[in-house]
Amino acid sequence: MRELYLQSLHLQLSRAARAPSTMNAASPSPSPDDAASPEAVLARWRADGEAIRSRLGQAGVARPAEVAGKTGMEVFALMLSGALPYPPIAETLDFQLVEVAHGRAVFQGTPLLRHYNPLGSVHGGWFATLLDSALGCAVHTTLAAGRGYTTAELKVNIVRPLSTRVPLVRAIGEVIHLGRRMATADARLVGPDGKLYAHGSTTCFLFDAADGGA
Repeated sequence: MRELYLQSLHLQLSRAARAPSTMNAASPSPSPDDAASPEAVLARWRADGEAIRSRLGQAGVARPAEVAGKTGMEVFALMLSGALPYPPIAETLDFQLVEVAHGRAVFQGTPLLRHYNPLGSVHGGWFATLLDSALGCAVHTTLAAGRGYTTAELKVNIVRPLSTRVPLVRAIGEVIHLGRRMATADARLVGPDGKLYAHGSTTCFLFDAADGGA
């Protein structure tokens, strides 16, 4: 069953990779959430999260041999199928990867009391972590086998506070520029009603994995 699922998922991801790229776009890609009610969006987000959690394996870090020779998209396909572990920080900060396509990654998180700062709202580091994850993984989806990346710069703008009154948020990251040695991406952190809570950008250095970024 897992082999059949992986074949199906790989086909879907391959089609996405061949689709017209959103890179160098002046504005974010249209979303099906744009025309739906907040209640319908929240219900769909929750269903998406449950479906993905049911397939995930254990939290951990993949061994180098497990990802050797695989593209970024192939790594994510294996992670979402449970064949590779998902990052432990997802459990620590209560968020998860819910969508990947070539040049795009979406993470979903639940603001909880344990994420609060002394001022009584969600800590800015939680905003930054979700945005950084979406930004970095959007870049990761574009990598060929044998290529790696590292974040060189991260900029976050928090425009509204978050509290437990907001049931779920999504960080939506999209690659803006992809070169041989550098990539840039933008991301937005939004609620089910489309309200913007933060936005950010990143610059990533790209390198041959054997070089380790040296």
